[in-house]
Amino acid sequence: MYLISLYFDEKTEGRFRSYINQIAKTTGNNAMTDRNIPPHITVSAFHAYKEETALEIFRSVIPEITEGEVQFVSVGSFFPQVLFAAPVLNEYLYQISTSIYKEVTRCEDVMVGERTRPFAWMPHTTIGRELSQTQLIQAFEIMQKQFSPFMGKVVKIGLAKTNPYMDIGTFVLK
Repeated sequence: MYLISLYFDEKTEGRFRSYINQIAKTTGNNAMTDRNIPPHITVSAFHAYKEETALEIFRSVIPEITEGEVQFVSVGSFFPQVLFAAPVLNEYLYQISTSIYKEVTRCEDVMVGERTRPFAWMPHTTIGRELSQTQLIQAFEIMQKQFSPFMGKVVKIGLAKTNPYMDIGTFVLK
């Protein structure tokens, strides 16, 4: 599976890393810190038989995407094990999502993940994963004390491969 994701400026990334580290320290769950995956919003997940196909898709969407702001307003969960920060689905995120979806679906040998299709996609940045029920409650308590709505800035887009996670390429947006 391949992922196309949006990455943040240093300030936004630092805020997310602080949340991730606090959750890990309090819960003892290091699933996020051990993998050292940068905070991001996955915009598209798809299966492609050839890496070159994934690269072609990635290269074709880059010119259409610019830097942008995202307002994170809430903390939520994909039960039973994931905690995330949720942004408002603004025009910026919507346009990126739909343009990437159109490009990905133009390729015949590509299968788009169900959760990244328009009107099925829920933009989010994971801050805790593989959490037990007790750890999830602890993580919510941390976020209840720490989280307040904030603006984040998207400055890069990247292509990655999963299982195991491996960055294939990133591009700095203008």
